[in-house]
Amino acid sequence: MDFLRPAGWDEALAAKAEHPTAVPIAGGTDVMVEINFDHRRPTHLLDLTRIGDLYEWETGEDSVRLGASVPYTRIMEHLRTELPGLALAAHTVASPQIRNRGGVGGNLGTASPAGDAHPALLAAGAEVEVESVRGSRRIPIDDFYTGVKRNALAPDELIRAVHVKKADGPQQYAKVGTRNAMVIAVCAFGLALHPETRTVRTGIGSAAPTPVRAKAAEEFLAAALDEHGLWDDGRIVTPSLAKEFANLCAAACNPIDDVRGTASYRRHAVGILARRTLTWTWESYRASLRKGGVA
Repeated sequence: MDFLRPAGWDEALAAKAEHPTAVPIAGGTDVMVEINFDHRRPTHLLDLTRIGDLYEWETGEDSVRLGASVPYTRIMEHLRTELPGLALAAHTVASPQIRNRGGVGGNLGTASPAGDAHPALLAAGAEVEVESVRGSRRIPIDDFYTGVKRNALAPDELIRAVHVKKADGPQQYAKVGTRNAMVIAVCAFGLALHPETRTVRTGIGSAAPTPVRAKAAEEFLAAALDEHGLWDDGRIVTPSLAKEFANLCAAACNPIDDVRGTASYRRHAVGILARRTLTWTWESYRASLRKGGVA
């Protein structure tokens, strides 16, 4: 196995173009596990740790450009207001040591359906900035996941950043695991309310071959909130409405049985998480209306 260590981004792109099968490594929290267990034996490792741009973020008027290697700890500490759903997801990632090393780019590159960042990115409607020596492009998060641990990257492309719109309403994230830390999700759920467009977005992890949205549930909830005037007056969401939303979220799953949980349990748990996160986000939204603003 050869170890490539570019000093800058252009050098990294050139190395990836020359060695398309090279596996990028930054935090290494996924890659090293696969190598240590001999699940992967790449011919080249492409070390990106010397590229400072990947560890930086820019906060614009409407969105945040998050470098692919910004550690989860930094997201928790500095971007909780702008990206609340992603900050909550970051809290659930492994241990403090891994949160200090790992970043969203690694989750995206691995594209595991159990990746903790995916539900929050789907709910927020993120875009993935990728680049090669041929140029750069931005891939909508809905188009990024193409199969089990597969993504839309071309062989010569690298993930440079993720663009996430600042939250215009409350966001939530919840995860089921066999213990409180250092655990792969049995299932996970992200929810974002977007009052400016009166829309709802969801993200489901570890309950289908890829991270997915519950689009029928989103459309149902957005229409119900609009039809009953709840966006304007902030009345409570009725139990029947919350139950239907939860059922539609559970129906969007296509889970499997494995050592962490059965398919039926995952489907049931996603419904529970959907109902709970809806309650939490809607209470935050109601509180913001009472204060005369938006959470």
